[in-house]
Amino acid sequence: MATSESAPPKATSPKRIVFTGGSGKAGRHVIPYLIAQGHQVLNLDLVPLDSPDVYTLKTDLTDSGQVFNALTSHFNMAGYEGKRVEKVDAVIHFAAYARNMLVPDSELFRGNTLSTYNVIEAACKLGIPKVVIASSETVYGVCFAQGNTDYHSFPLEETYDTDPEDTYATTKLIGERVARTFARRFNTDIYALRIGNVIEPHEYERDFPSYISNPASRKRNAWSYIDARDLGQICDLCLGKDGLGFEVFNATNDTITTKIPTKEFLEESCPGVKITREMGEWEAPLSNRKIREVLGYKDVHDWRKYVKV
Repeated sequence: MATSESAPPKATSPKRIVFTGGSGKAGRHVIPYLIAQGHQVLNLDLVPLDSPDVYTLKTDLTDSGQVFNALTSHFNMAGYEGKRVEKVDAVIHFAAYARNMLVPDSELFRGNTLSTYNVIEAACKLGIPKVVIASSETVYGVCFAQGNTDYHSFPLEETYDTDPEDTYATTKLIGERVARTFARRFNTDIYALRIGNVIEPHEYERDFPSYISNPASRKRNAWSYIDARDLGQICDLCLGKDGLGFEVFNATNDTITTKIPTKEFLEESCPGVKITREMGEWEAPLSNRKIREVLGYKDVHDWRKYVKV
């Protein structure tokens, strides 16, 4: 959970947020961050979130009727004490099959695309003014590519020509297109976060020594990551930034996960890949420049705080 020592200032006034997939790896850290900022959260998931502050409403997001009902629900049993069901201010949609090979590709496609469509459609038709959806680093085409594939160029930014060859990443691109469609039609703010490899606090000590000693193992993640707690900050910043319509943001931490500065490392590891602009000395190849410049993101959990180099 965010603390007064580590957390940036609150990005927005308290809101009522419906969060889908909050019991998953990212959500179980993002939701406590949002609660700490004063927001109220209802979790839509198939399994409960282990938190006394958040009620989980078991919801099949591939069923449009259930989604419409869930977005007009009380946030807990105490809601029956009031005069009416209170309105929802924002929806954050993280629920999905989290990668390939959890279910057959056809079910992965059905589940991820249909749930995203249903959530965005219901939010827009109910007049909910802000939607944040989870897209993915995988849309840049290397994470789940067959064999050893190079990126087109560095840094990886939101204007990159995304061309993945796998089903999971394709579902995320479709989600972005659905978001753009509904944002235009309903004049709704819908922000898609291309989330990097999510790292939980305990994973620094366990995993990063091998990442550093074997940097080739991190190529599919573009030598980048997002601390799950900093992802909470990004979601909160999205809630506080209005009027952008449809936008895509890379959601990563600031720095590359190597001991070698970025330009030197990329020129050595990917000699045939063009670097299209001057990059920061330790800038992550999956660049978060846009969230820093547009949303005001401030890195809190740099991996070097937790791992000896």
